[in-house]
This record gives sequence, C-alpha cells and structure tokens, in this order.
Amino acid sequence: MVQVMTGAMASPATTTDNNGYMLEVNGLKKAYPKKQALEHVTFSLKPGTSFGFLGPNGAGKSTTMKILTGIVKADSGTAKLFGKDLNREPDAVSKFIGYVPQEITLYDKLSAYDNLQFFGEAYGVGGKELKQRIHDVLARTGLLDRSKDIVSTFSGGMKRRINIAAALLHRPKLLILDEPTVGIDPQSRNHIFEMIRELNREGVTIIYSTHYMEEVEALCDEVAIMDQGSIKAMGPLGQLLEQYGRNSIYLEVPGLTELPHDPDVTSFHKKGSGWLLETEDSAAVMQRLLRLASQHQWDVKQLEVVRPSLESVFLKVTGTALRD
Repeated sequence: MVQVMTGAMASPATTTDNNGYMLEVNGLKKAYPKKQALEHVTFSLKPGTSFGFLGPNGAGKSTTMKILTGIVKADSGTAKLFGKDLNREPDAVSKFIGYVPQEITLYDKLSAYDNLQFFGEAYGVGGKELKQRIHDVLARTGLLDRSKDIVSTFSGGMKRRINIAAALLHRPKLLILDEPTVGIDPQSRNHIFEMIRELNREGVTIIYSTHYMEEVEALCDEVAIMDQGSIKAMGPLGQLLEQYGRNSIYLEVPGLTELPHDPDVTSFHKKGSGWLLETEDSAAVMQRLLRLASQHQWDVKQLEVVRPSLESVFLKVTGTALRD
C-alpha cells in the first residue's frame, strides 16, 4: 500500500520564513532498538531547489524522508514546511507533499488508470479535476497509451513511472523521491530524469535520495552527503567540489608498482590498472611525470588530469568510498 497523506482541504498560505526557506529541518534524531538511524540532521530548503541526499544504503536517507512525510516520527527535532510543524500539524501541510517511496506501491491487478484514480481520491482529488490530472500525469510519464493496461504487465521502469505519477496527482509543491531509479532500464531512467528536471523548472521543490553519484550530478543543485545517520557535508554542488575536491592525475603504466616521491602530490592510491595522484598543482606534477616517463622509458597507457568529482568529495568527508 502507498502511504497516502490526506488532510484538511483548507489551504494554508504557502509562505516562506524571513530567510526565504520553505522547509526547515532542525536536529532530527531517530533511534531503533539496535541502531541510531539519525543523529542531529539539520538542513533548510528554499522554493525551487533540487536537493540531493547522497549516501550508501543505511545512511539515514530513507528515515529522514519518512519523517518528512509523517510515516515515521522523530525522537526529537523539528521539521517545518511553510512554517507549519510536520509532526504537530500534519493536516495543514501534507497536501503540499508528494512522496515516491523506494518500493513499488501499486496494485498489480488494477490498470494504471484505476491505480491513479484510487490514489487521487485518497489525496482528496475527485470528479473532472481528477480525470484531467490523471490524463496529465500519464502524459507526463509517457504512459498515456497504456492507461487501461494492467500494472502487472508493466516493466519495472514503467511501474516506477506510475509510482511517480501517483505522487503528482495533487500538484505537490515539494516532491520527495527515495531511490526512484533502482533496477530500471535506461529508457525509463532518462524519462524520469527529464520529468524531474521539468517539474523543477516549473517551480516544484525536489528532494532526491540516491546512492548513485551521477544522478546527483545530473539533477541536483544542492547536495547533502549522508553517512551513518548524519550529514557530513552540505551545500551547492559546485561549492562542495571546490571545497573538498582536488584535481587528480591518473597514471597508468604496466608494471609500475611504486611511485617516485613528488612534493606536490598530497596523496595517491591504486585505481583500476593505474594510480590516482591527488595534487593542488596538476600542471607541475604532469610535467615531472612526463620527464620521468621519458627518462625511464615507461610504456604510458594513460596520463590525464581528473577534475574534482563527488566521488573524491565523498571519500574526503567520510573517509571511505561510496558503497551499496
């Protein structure tokens, strides 16, 4: 079953606070019997932001999202949308949130249209408006021609697109997506990407959870890196790359088991068949490597500057590589 958040139909003023934030999350904590799931998670979002939660499975991303949607209650801390507390006043704000859970939450024996009709009514949408909204979200997901087909006949990617469609029926101002591309085909993945970009261009604020770095780089303008229940680094994508990332040089020479000392190389490690050397002066290091290659007649297969990436940022702030 989809966890549908229903509420009073009266619309609160969708105003931001004095700092222009629509969502303010402060000090969220959540513990389970054998695990501290969240430890003082704090962040704020302005309208129209595309915000990515990047971290491995078990980092606390899903727990944070479930707290924001009211499915899970925090042990302490607050979350406010348009100034309304999500725990204390869920009916006042729930209609502004669309939630796409990681699990497929559809009725396999119903058609796509009937699924959407059920979820739309649960969100409080009905009549001609619901019919129009179902048409609109099916068109947006590229599945209008499959509206009468039984969901059990759909591919995994098509089911995920309908899953997203269900969260859009009530025109949410905040769309929360938890790992929406897990296990899908490239065509559906690209369609979901373009749909999210389009929604964001239309002013919908996005919270996107993933453990795929390339998805964050493709979709998000702000990023929070999560690990072990807390946010390790957060900010605009470019700022994180500049603050934590370093230019590196990739060198691949068959049989090279040891690197000569270089004063401008701050760290290095094996990567694939070669070496990745981190440096703040890539030009100088490149020149010295070229001289060494000539002197020692290295059979250089690859030598290139590698620009800062989220992978290097994640390694820097967590001390480990991103893992499933």
